[in-house]
Amino acid sequence: MPKDFRPTALERAVGRTLSRWRDDRDLSLVEAGRRVGFSSAKLSMMENAIQPSAIFDVMALGYVYKVPTAEWQHLMAQAQHAADLRKSGQPRATIFDPAEDFPLLIADATRLRVFAVDAPPTIFQLAEHTAATMSDDLINLAQLTRTREAWATRATGSDPVPVEAVLTEAAVQGASGNRRAMRAQLLHLMEMSELPEVSLRVVPQSVAACPAMNFSFTWLSFAHRQHDDVVYTETFLRSEYVETRAQVERVADRFSALQALTLDEGDSLELIAEAAARMSQQ
Repeated sequence: MPKDFRPTALERAVGRTLSRWRDDRDLSLVEAGRRVGFSSAKLSMMENAIQPSAIFDVMALGYVYKVPTAEWQHLMAQAQHAADLRKSGQPRATIFDPAEDFPLLIADATRLRVFAVDAPPTIFQLAEHTAATMSDDLINLAQLTRTREAWATRATGSDPVPVEAVLTEAAVQGASGNRRAMRAQLLHLMEMSELPEVSLRVVPQSVAACPAMNFSFTWLSFAHRQHDDVVYTETFLRSEYVETRAQVERVADRFSALQALTLDEGDSLELIAEAAARMSQQ
C-alpha cells in the first residue's frame, strides 16, 4: 500500500462495487477471503478503499464471485485507470462518471456544505420542481432523482448528515416558468430549514461582489481518516470531483467567504417565505 494512501473517489467506487459483489452473494468477509485466497482484512481494506485494489485482485474476485465477464473487466479497467491517474495525475479516458457516483458518496458523507447559484440545491429539490426544469433531459433528471433520494435516506435515517447550505437570492426567486412548482419548492425549503441538522442561508442580491458566484458545488466530508474531503461540481457539459487538498482548501476559503455574506437563518427564511407568497399571488 502506498505510504499515507488517500483514495480518490474512483477508488472508493471500485471498493463499493467489490463490496456489492460480495453482498449480492451473501458471503462474509471470512468466507469470501477464503475462496479467493485473501485475508479477510485485505478484502475489507479493498472494499473500504483503505488500500488500492490491484487489477489482478479485482479479476480474481470477479472469477470467484462468478461476475459476468464484461462487468469484472469494466471494474478492472476502472482500477487500472485509478492506478494510472495516481501516477500521472491526468485522466486518460472517460471511464468514471462522477454524476453517477455522487449519490453513493452522499450516502458515505458525515457532513455536506452546499452552494447553489441559480436553483435550489439538488438534495432539497422536490421531484415536481426537478421535472419542471429538466423535462427534456431524461439522463440528468434520473441522476438528480438518485441524488435527491440519497439525501432523503440520510435525512430521515438514524444518523442524519449535517448540511450547511448557502443559496443565492436568484436560486430562491427561481428561473422555472412553473410558478406552482416553484412555490411548492420554496415551501419545501422552509420545511428543510427547520430540520435540526440543516442550516440554510441566502446571499441577498444586494451583495455587489461575491466569490464563487458562477458555479454551484457540494463539499463532502467523511468519517474515515484516510478519506479526504471531496468537492463535487457540475455543469450541463460535465460533472467533476475536486479532490486535491490545495483545491479543496480553496473551496473551503470560498465557502467561508460566502457564509460571511449571507443573511442570518431567520432573515433567510423570511426572504424565502416572501418569495413563496409573491408566487401564490401571480
